[in-house]
Amino acid sequence: MSRLQGSLAGEERLRWLSERLDQEGSVAIYEAAATLGVSEMTIRRDLAELEDRGTARRVRGGAKAVGPQPFAERRASMTRAKGRIAGKLAALIPSTGAVTFDASSTIMRFATSLRDARDLSILTNGPDTFDALRDQAGVTPLLTGGRLEERTGSLVGPLACWTVAQFAAQCFISSAAALDPVAGALEASIEEADVKRAMASRAERVVLAADSSKLGRRALAVGLEWDRIDVLVTELRPDDARLAPYRDVVEIL
Repeated sequence: MSRLQGSLAGEERLRWLSERLDQEGSVAIYEAAATLGVSEMTIRRDLAELEDRGTARRVRGGAKAVGPQPFAERRASMTRAKGRIAGKLAALIPSTGAVTFDASSTIMRFATSLRDARDLSILTNGPDTFDALRDQAGVTPLLTGGRLEERTGSLVGPLACWTVAQFAAQCFISSAAALDPVAGALEASIEEADVKRAMASRAERVVLAADSSKLGRRALAVGLEWDRIDVLVTELRPDDARLAPYRDVVEIL
């Protein structure tokens, strides 16, 4: 590796490390420190942050990329960011009518905090999200059916897509495994992407909610392209520099 000029700021280092993990599958602490012009202790802290975000697994001497995480692990990561996102989402869904939720841990966090629903039907492909919605006043929760994807905890396959096709939603609230400023919202599996495209095709409006750890990352399959997404919601301020690559392709809240 060649040494980069100077040392990179924290978020830039995290982005560099994430890209390295995506491309190579692993990263060595000593190589990263030499390339980025920082101490090995700094790289260790950065890798600990990526592990907390659920995008890396630390090993002796470095870290490895992780595949799709079990739902329980994703639910426990970036909890503060998901709380902020839930607060922003509250103003974006109707109190009556019909909406769809995906099976992500971000949207499941939002599902536990609904306050203004009066007569709202919510269709989801997430069993955990369905269970959370059952306790919400004014909500009729509906579950798609389908094959359970063990790694992500979501229902996928032809039955899930068929059920979604019967449901006319005012709004689809979705998250993603990764966000690319060119490709759009990316998913960990092709079947997961299929269900989200089906949900988007039956919704009048599509809201994408994703924490900042997803920005600039890559995943296996394209779920939603930017021209199908109406609003991007993150825990960041809309003028945050990390969102600059996305401002020309989507409205940011």
